Amino acid sequence: MQYRNLGSSGLKVSALSMGTLSFGEAHSLAEARRLVNVCVDGGINLFDTANMYTGGRSEAILGEVLLGWRDQVLITTKARMRVGDGPNDEGASRYHIIRECERSLERLRTDYIDLYLMHEWDGLTPIEETLEALDTLMRQGKIRYAGCSNYSGWHVMKSLHVAEMRCYPRFIAQQIHYTLEAREAEYELLPIAVDQGVGIMVWSPLTSGLLSGLFSKENPPKWCGDDVSWNGPPIRDEERLWRITDVIRDIADARGIPMSHVALAWVLGRPGVTSVVVGGLTEQHFLENIASVDVTLSPGELARLNDISLPPYLYPYWHQRKLAAGRLSAADWALHASYAEPAA
Repeated sequence: MQYRNLGSSGLKVSALSMGTLSFGEAHSLAEARRLVNVCVDGGINLFDTANMYTGGRSEAILGEVLLGWRDQVLITTKARMRVGDGPNDEGASRYHIIRECERSLERLRTDYIDLYLMHEWDGLTPIEETLEALDTLMRQGKIRYAGCSNYSGWHVMKSLHVAEMRCYPRFIAQQIHYTLEAREAEYELLPIAVDQGVGIMVWSPLTSGLLSGLFSKENPPKWCGDDVSWNGPPIRDEERLWRITDVIRDIADARGIPMSHVALAWVLGRPGVTSVVVGGLTEQHFLENIASVDVTLSPGELARLNDISLPPYLYPYWHQRKLAAGRLSAADWALHASYAEPAA
């Protein structure tokens, strides 16, 4: 297992994190215990949950499993999403954040949360109020680091600016959706990660199994196409999706490895990415995902994957590349390096 600093902090986290969304639904306490042991044996030291996952059961089961060796691992949990019917049962207000943190601590059966993430932006609560609440929790010893999830670029930068102006805790991580199929994060969130030291944790790196080889154009999942019940990341171009999976399959077959290894190795090699949150229904799923850390893609393989999945070169980026290439920073190149120089 690789261990990387989370953003600009001194905290070392495993390149893969264990996602526990399935605890309390697909997995019982006994099953969860077995899967956590597989991940710990594989070197994973970061476990990801949220107050809303399976109505709080995910946190409760994780807390039970980790009893006795809590100080040997790291826990990430989150707050912001709706957890009840009341007017204050969602959001990033001081009231909601502090209440939900204390509830999470009780379910997790721990005195502290290693990384506490704001699960989603709240445009109705002043960011000053949110950060002040996180500052209170940190001073009380209830959280050790803070971060965000699913923020846009300007949301992240506004949060960082206010934190610095008010001497509040600075986000050290952002948990985002980022895959070979969904590369929108490259426009703003990857450059921010490199420039501001906000480490990236990736959720759903295999796009709910679409990049793992479980499905194909001939055998699509039931929720692809016209099924409006699909609540995952949008697939805007199915033909492009299957072209990407074809290249992943070609590379995987040539190496004799699972497709998931190729998709995960690509994400792990991207600028600013610290850890990738992986899930699974079986021990084999987790063992397969853990083995992906040892895969290094060749320049030729990376070029093939980049060519088939590259998003449009949007304005103002193509303009910057044409007229300011000589004065772009490492953060700028987190985006620009994937593109050929525009024609004069």
